[in-house]
Amino acid sequence: MIPHNRPTLDIEEEEAAIRVLRGGWLTQGKEVEAFENEFCKFIGLPEGHAVAVSSGTASLFLSLWVLNAKNKKISFPGYVCSALHHSIAMIGGNENLIDTAPNSPNLDLNLLKKSNSDIAILPHMYGIPMDISNFKNEIIIEDCCQALGAKVNNKHVGLHGTVGIYSFYVTKLMTSGGHGGMFVSSNKSLVDQVKDYREFDDRQDYKKRFNFQMTDLQAAIGRVQLKKLPTFLQRREEIFQRYKNGGLELLDIDPESKHISPVRYRAILKTTEPQKIINSLQAVDTKSIIPTDEYIVSENQSLFPNSSRFTKETLSLPIYPSLTNSEIDIILSVLVKK
Repeated sequence: MIPHNRPTLDIEEEEAAIRVLRGGWLTQGKEVEAFENEFCKFIGLPEGHAVAVSSGTASLFLSLWVLNAKNKKISFPGYVCSALHHSIAMIGGNENLIDTAPNSPNLDLNLLKKSNSDIAILPHMYGIPMDISNFKNEIIIEDCCQALGAKVNNKHVGLHGTVGIYSFYVTKLMTSGGHGGMFVSSNKSLVDQVKDYREFDDRQDYKKRFNFQMTDLQAAIGRVQLKKLPTFLQRREEIFQRYKNGGLELLDIDPESKHISPVRYRAILKTTEPQKIINSLQAVDTKSIIPTDEYIVSENQSLFPNSSRFTKETLSLPIYPSLTNSEIDIILSVLVKK
């Protein structure tokens, strides 16, 4: 079986987990702090500007909370996972859905300019970063859950908006043992407020707080994965190019966008017959998926024509560091007509 996703874990992650287990301190502690600081160094922030949390969704909720999003108009793409809807609903914000750009899975920035939003959540879909340099005065949550390592103008995604959020879920570009997330900001006041919210226990003052903590066990695995991330990203790029060189038409950045450096979180095949291809790949024991099937888009297709088209005309192929060349060739043998 060639799965659609497969975590890339080895002896180093096992040894890190055993080290923490034998050390006797499993909850949030020194490993989490070290992970936060190493993450800051990786993306180019000073130490102390990252907060490790329990999930990417937790980092989004905390972003909305620290930006006082209750009753605010929050714009985000209709072509997106349900976590954004859930977080906005929990915080009490007002949703404003925006269609994707005509030839991109990312939100249409021209429509965003006209939206008069209080806050915008901008996911860099499939590892393809968008250039938000013209939105310097806007309150923006950069959703980098699919784009850790991507850059715009040689600057990491997550550093261009007000805050940045990341996910370490098991199918993401790296994992902290199944779940995990990170909140970052160049604004230290926002970082400190999020840390305070996360520290829910043993406090002398009473405020509304919640347990969004990452464990040291998760952080130890995350630290190993972060060190491996450049190698992971390089292998993903190799797989992406092997698909393209093999004859597949994949969703990619505009070749004229030299200032955009994507990462290959997904290999998105352009096709008008996704279900037919899914069935063909199943015949060789290979899993592929329609990358998003958001119910809001499906129920309001006339309002989101580009998003609707993406749900109907794209298919996500396997792409992860442990995918072998022989497995890639099996996939190509099905998809490329000789």
